[in-house]
Amino acid sequence: MARAIYEYTKTVLKKVSFDAELFFKELEKALNRLLPFEIEELRIWLEKFTADKPELTPSLIAINKKKELI
Repeated sequence: MARAIYEYTKTVLKKVSFDAELFFKELEKALNRLLPFEIEELRIWLEKFTADKPELTPSLIAINKKKELI
């Protein structure tokens, strides 16, 4: 079940990537639902996904903050 949430999160983030604010909100929701190792996987995925989308790179700050709290 946990893997399903992780995959669903990636799908949602891809679909809302046209709007940076919505992307950030969905990312925050995901960070509250995912397990610590999934957050790390999501961080790696986000680095690759946002490489050519500079408007989404501030979302990496949110995931790094969450990682520090874990």
